[in-house]
Amino acid sequence: MAETAAVNVLFLSLATALFFIHLLLRNRERQPPRGLRLPPSPPSLPVIGHLHLFKKPLHRALASLAASHGPVLLLRFGHSRRVLHLTDRAAAEQCFTAHDVVFANRPRLPSARHLSNGYTTLGSSSYGPNWRNLRRIATVEVLSAHRLLRSSPIRAAEVRDMARRLFSDWDSNSNSSSDNPGPARADVKARAFELALNVVARMIAGKRYYGGGEEAETEEAAGFREMVREYFAMHGASNLQDFLPVLGLVDFGGAKRRAVRLSRTRNAWAQRLIDERRDAAAAAEAEGRRSLDGIGRTMVGDLLDLQASEPEAYSDKVIRALCLSILQTGTDTTSSTIEWGMALLLNHPETMSKARAELDGAIGTGRLLEEPDLPSLPFLQSIITETLRLHPIGPLLGPHESSADCAVAGYHVPAGTMLLVNVHAMQRDPSVWEEPERFRPERFEEPGGEGGKWMLPFGMGRRRCPGEALGVKVVGLALGTLVQCFEWRRVGEEEVDLTEGSGLTMPMAVPLEALYWPREEMASVLRAL
Repeated sequence: MAETAAVNVLFLSLATALFFIHLLLRNRERQPPRGLRLPPSPPSLPVIGHLHLFKKPLHRALASLAASHGPVLLLRFGHSRRVLHLTDRAAAEQCFTAHDVVFANRPRLPSARHLSNGYTTLGSSSYGPNWRNLRRIATVEVLSAHRLLRSSPIRAAEVRDMARRLFSDWDSNSNSSSDNPGPARADVKARAFELALNVVARMIAGKRYYGGGEEAETEEAAGFREMVREYFAMHGASNLQDFLPVLGLVDFGGAKRRAVRLSRTRNAWAQRLIDERRDAAAAAEAEGRRSLDGIGRTMVGDLLDLQASEPEAYSDKVIRALCLSILQTGTDTTSSTIEWGMALLLNHPETMSKARAELDGAIGTGRLLEEPDLPSLPFLQSIITETLRLHPIGPLLGPHESSADCAVAGYHVPAGTMLLVNVHAMQRDPSVWEEPERFRPERFEEPGGEGGKWMLPFGMGRRRCPGEALGVKVVGLALGTLVQCFEWRRVGEEEVDLTEGSGLTMPMAVPLEALYWPREEMASVLRAL
């Protein structure tokens, strides 16, 4: 026993010594060449670096550090991960223009390995052949202006169905026999998610999960909703296991097990979409039809057609990666923007009234808002822009990583440094924006106002969100239709709680609910849906 104990002590001492030698060597490697200076950095602790300074939501904690220590900061997430945090517009612009290629990589965070199929999805893949292929397919085959024009009937139909179901719920739940039926209560978060999922799923695979006469949520739809929620809660730059490897060794909190399980669920779900479409193509061929036009054109169908001639570029793995990237990001970000927009309008009823007056003036009350009407509604567009300024869905964008040494704002930034651009803080900078915390869409309409000021809620450069045009269209149609067709008010007298939740995206901490009833002027249109 004594000999065993002595061996254990010797082994532990040797391991400890090797660990500290490793830290010393790594620290020496990270010192910049003589004459070059690193960005300023607050005092840090051994091993954990600056992690002790962070509370959720992360973008708020980082903004506080920037306010105290400067707009360009070098932080340490744990011992090994260097992080460049920016709240300075000029520095961010430099990263996404002069150094766009250098910062086009994604950091390979351990927590993202399973959730990104080994860093091979559009959002997680570093700059290289795989990313370029995925980006090309997404921008040309899925999200180009031509493809979006082709899919506009889908968006119109789903927005109409959202309005129909809201009206039907009000009609069923209200005392229709009375002269003055009361309002109904809407789960705005759920309605926005249902709309976004139906729109994107129909574009991707020709499927819809809500409506169509079946108002109850299906098991498949509920499963997808939970899959998206869990994905964004786990993904991002704020998982301790990514920066303290010892936590990963013991699977702290079961995060690895959850990620593996979620990865399998997501891949199985995406493969089902591909197999269903492939089976439909085979059935069409068996019936003597030359195409699937009878059941609608979809992204998956188009990519399977291309797979026949270029099997490597359009493999099932590539199609799965695109399905998951577009469906998950397209549903969560779009629905959250609709929810934030409605929350702001409920807290500012005078702004909602102004938007409704614009809709009535441009469209009237004899028909619903349509996608071609959006350019003639500048105030509605200003509401969306102001919502994205105050509540950008990616408050820190997606994390980037430098592939080579470079200089940012006069500071030396070593290769392998993670970049976090705090869009949330930049778009509320009092030195740039007048009354930055106030919701005031008029700021974008006033002559000589703030309409030309720099914003980047969708990112910038090579990694800019390719779904920006689709998201803005869906948000504009949804918000415009909700305001055009219904009267809205808060559930209580107090203002809607605008506390921000945490995660890769920025959800509302308290899901939005509101009271509503149809506008008298629009009742006949709604009954005819």
